[in-house]
Amino acid sequence: MSGLVGRVAVVAGATRGIGLSVAYALSGAGASVVVNGRDPVAVDAAVDEIVGGGGAAVGVVGSAADPGVAESMVRTAVERFGALDIAVNCAGIAEPPGSTVLTITREEFRAQLDAHLVSAFELTQAAGRVMAEQESGSIVLTGSAAAYGMFGGSGYPAAKGGVTSLTLAAAADLRSVGVRVNAVLPGARSRLSTGDDYVRHIESLHERGILDDGLREVALDPAPAEYVAPLYVFLAGDRASGVSGQIFSASGGFIGRYDEAQPTFIAYRDHKDSAPYSLDELAALLA
Repeated sequence: MSGLVGRVAVVAGATRGIGLSVAYALSGAGASVVVNGRDPVAVDAAVDEIVGGGGAAVGVVGSAADPGVAESMVRTAVERFGALDIAVNCAGIAEPPGSTVLTITREEFRAQLDAHLVSAFELTQAAGRVMAEQESGSIVLTGSAAAYGMFGGSGYPAAKGGVTSLTLAAAADLRSVGVRVNAVLPGARSRLSTGDDYVRHIESLHERGILDDGLREVALDPAPAEYVAPLYVFLAGDRASGVSGQIFSASGGFIGRYDEAQPTFIAYRDHKDSAPYSLDELAALLA
């Protein structure tokens, strides 16, 4: 993998799973990498691995959702490597085991929004300001198919749905200044998709009819994270220069793209000469 020689990337949530694979892949493509995570030991280990392999890396410890951490990542990139070309957010946490909209606490729900959505916003804003000024750059956020309700939960899918919306809005905001924003909805083996709690969750969804047999199989046997990392690297580089405001799905050897959301036509009448729909009319149209 090549094509990012001389580029500088920041990766939030880069010490485990998908984020770590993305950091390694960006370095392997020639980029200098600012590695971020909440565990200082894990941050140091990731930096040492990249540097030991001949790459350039430095660490910034902290949650990307916390005030100042994303700015510190961006500032470190500029001060240590002289530029900022790529920003990737892979930060996130698992939803509490067995969580549903009926059981999750307000604090747990807010923690999900912080870990997934607020971290994406903080990094997009901090990196976007630098990139807008230089009129170039690529931001890649991490969403999830869970946003469409197929994996249950509440806080996690709500936060990931917000990441999708943020991607589309930020891409529109930044298009005129040459900054691209895309999202990847990955399926890969990580701490969020392994372990007894995760298996019990998937089996419960299957038993309740939320997951069909095929999705259950895929969910219980995800491919390693290195299978999705190349898509992040592609979106970061010049070969994707015309790609922005796109939502991609990637899992193992599968790559998909979500179509732009559009309403399906049901009915129309002009409000200037028509009354609002009655309940009987709505029942006839929608039931």
